[in-house]
Amino acid sequence: MRIVTVGDNCMDVYQSTGEAYPGGNPVNVAVYLSELGADTAYIGWVGTDRYGEIMVRAIQGKGVDTSRVCAKEGTTAITYVEMAGNERKLGDYEEGVMAGFCLSPEDLRFTESFQLVHSAIWGHADSYFPYFKEKGLLTSFDFADKLDHELVTTLSPYVDYPFLSYTQDDEHIRNLMKKIKAGGSRIVVATLGENGSLAYDGVRFYKHGIVEVEVIDTLGAGDSFIAGFIYGTLKGLPIERCLEQGAQRAAKTIGYFAAW
Repeated sequence: MRIVTVGDNCMDVYQSTGEAYPGGNPVNVAVYLSELGADTAYIGWVGTDRYGEIMVRAIQGKGVDTSRVCAKEGTTAITYVEMAGNERKLGDYEEGVMAGFCLSPEDLRFTESFQLVHSAIWGHADSYFPYFKEKGLLTSFDFADKLDHELVTTLSPYVDYPFLSYTQDDEHIRNLMKKIKAGGSRIVVATLGENGSLAYDGVRFYKHGIVEVEVIDTLGAGDSFIAGFIYGTLKGLPIERCLEQGAQRAAKTIGYFAAW
């Protein structure tokens, strides 16, 4: 199982303590998939600062191929995190060198050896998804909670497994999932926080609850769910089991501090 993730990385800086941890959706998904046993690689840019070195070493330490990570003159992206009890609140985001991110011809050729490519709405990689599909890659994309973003519908012909973040199972999210599926996606998935998750394959909706655990820090829960679902999908598991895999991986993540 070979998966490449593309796009944003950032250091999650906890303002209450000043501690900083590597993160960013594509990075997190690659790390979680590697922990599940997949062969993973990450493509992105880091700065020439201390955080850039920390980022690359940390990803490598988790068994992720970083051969296509490029250090650009400037600063690594930072997301400031505030804790409200066990819930994390994302504050200011400083994009740093990732603001100019693009894929080189060598990067694009590198992706062709993988089964699936994953990115997210802040990753500056959406324009490459037609290329990925042309080359026969499976694709997944995290739209997070940006449900009104134009990419949610315009990118659907090129995204096999789109992921959305919402709060509850209601008519609004179901209608949106139907619309995305009609655009060309294979299976549309929505994570619903404490209300579990929902998937739609064009025939029926599948619903799954959460795994009850003591919550330490919710950072990375959605990213780990995505990794669990993707892993199950590439293993050929039915949708119900893929949702279960996602819930189990998310439960593991929220049981410790920071994304990983």
